[in-house]
Amino acid sequence: MSRWKALPGELDPRVRQLVVRLRRLKDHSGLSLRQLAAKTGYSASSWERYLGGRSLPPREAVEAMARIGGDDPTRLLALHEVAAEAWGEGRTGTSAPEGPDAPNAPEASEATEATGTADTADAAGAAHTVEVVGALQAAGADDTGPYNLAAPDEETRHGRSLRVALVAGAVALVLAVSSAVLLAVRLSDGDSRASATPLGSATSSLSPSPSPSGPRTYACEVERIDGRWYAGNSRTRDAVLAEGLAGPEVAEAQCLLRRAGFAPGVVDGIFGPHTKSAVEQLQKRAGLVVDGIIGRHTWGALRR
Repeated sequence: MSRWKALPGELDPRVRQLVVRLRRLKDHSGLSLRQLAAKTGYSASSWERYLGGRSLPPREAVEAMARIGGDDPTRLLALHEVAAEAWGEGRTGTSAPEGPDAPNAPEASEATEATGTADTADAAGAAHTVEVVGALQAAGADDTGPYNLAAPDEETRHGRSLRVALVAGAVALVLAVSSAVLLAVRLSDGDSRASATPLGSATSSLSPSPSPSGPRTYACEVERIDGRWYAGNSRTRDAVLAEGLAGPEVAEAQCLLRRAGFAPGVVDGIFGPHTKSAVEQLQKRAGLVVDGIIGRHTWGALRR
């Protein structure tokens, strides 16, 4: 079993569980980083960053790892979607995941593109306004100002008034077009966010926070079925659980931790510090990687 370096402490739990799953698949494949690079098209240094939590792997790299490790690509890609969302929230302004041919190419989200377009429209409108104001100033009086004591003749006054009217009309037109473009971009941004589909059933049962009505408690009806322990809250054997998640799968793990002689705290379905500490104690006793994250091997130790 590989001895991995500890992941950065500030790494989001949703990104952490993706990295932990990729590490386990790499260990399961038995490949070195160079061999992994040869099979996936992503360099060894890129995989070192992906597996070290310093860079988010692209979707294609995650799918390639799933095929090599014999895992379900659908579930792993669902974890990647959650991690990508967390990565975008926590690292605004940094570079996006790398690809094999363009390591530093940014991969912006649809919402970011819409916002960037709106900002461009604002800047364009401001530039047009500055140009028009300059034209107004050019069409105005000379250095003596509009209150020059030398009264111009009627033809000069008429020509100047016409130029001012034309420039003012251009200003109004530019402002109207800029406002219309900006409004259209804002509306399209709102529609794209409203039409975003939720994640699949692989992660729908995991909620990042407890119900607004208050913490819920779960019953532990522990029984042994076909040589495995179950507590009546979930029958999963491979759901990835980490600190900050909540749901019946967490409650199932808390009940089984109690059965194994570890104290996860109140069985409320919330993966908190007490639950993480109990998981680490179980992993240490079972000879697993001690990372405080429940995966397929930790579930095996809980069910046995």
